[in-house]
Amino acid sequence: MSTTPNVPYRLEFSVEVPGTPEQVWQAIATAKGMSAWFTPTEMEEREGGSLHFTMGAEMGSDGEVTAWEPPRRLVYEEDWAALMGKEPDALSPLTSEFVVEAQSGGTCVVRVTSSGFGRGEDWESEFWDTMAPGWMPFFDNLRLYLSHFPGQEATHFEASASHTGDADALWSGVRRALGLGDEGTTADLRGATGTVERVGERQALVRLTEPVPGMISVYVWDEGDGKATAGVRAYLFSPDAASHARREQPAWTSWLQSISVPA
Repeated sequence: MSTTPNVPYRLEFSVEVPGTPEQVWQAIATAKGMSAWFTPTEMEEREGGSLHFTMGAEMGSDGEVTAWEPPRRLVYEEDWAALMGKEPDALSPLTSEFVVEAQSGGTCVVRVTSSGFGRGEDWESEFWDTMAPGWMPFFDNLRLYLSHFPGQEATHFEASASHTGDADALWSGVRRALGLGDEGTTADLRGATGTVERVGERQALVRLTEPVPGMISVYVWDEGDGKATAGVRAYLFSPDAASHARREQPAWTSWLQSISVPA
């Protein structure tokens, strides 16, 4: 097996989103925009600027902006080795490129490419195999953000709980307990009212209207070894959002911990 990171990995996809190139750029290439649909983000908005994604209470990813061409092209590199707890020379940087192309009818296509080089170890392939399923639902968030909340700043909260059992069974339990229906139906998520916008594999996205406007993603993630995580990610757009998030985050955590996995 090679001792230098020369085994290539690559992920490419495109998404069509509403908005002008300038609106899309604000959403994908600024700290305020990224934090409103992806994960809390710190970014020096220039070529050579630093970048940090917060991925949980004890996890984050650091990087650098390597190309900044508003409103068309953004490229950044993340420290893949540090993120995965590997030696600095074990992996190349993880590079992500976003290219915005205007379309007729008031939409844009965002072309996304992520790439890196590893040593060909099994865990590297597993990382790339799970990257698309883990990342793609966020682009449903992006589409919804640009449709209903463009340019707005989000208050973010997240809650999760790990369970022993099958991921599909846990998702069935979560969806049944919340009464999550098909796309286009009304949802009542523990007192928060909205519309189901997207249902995917062990994931649903709801646009909230009451008590505060926003969007919330409900998901189950297969941890492997007979365990799975149930969680929610919320993005709220209201002057009252911060106080609402402070109340709801611990309440959601307790609720997720109480879910029983169907046999």
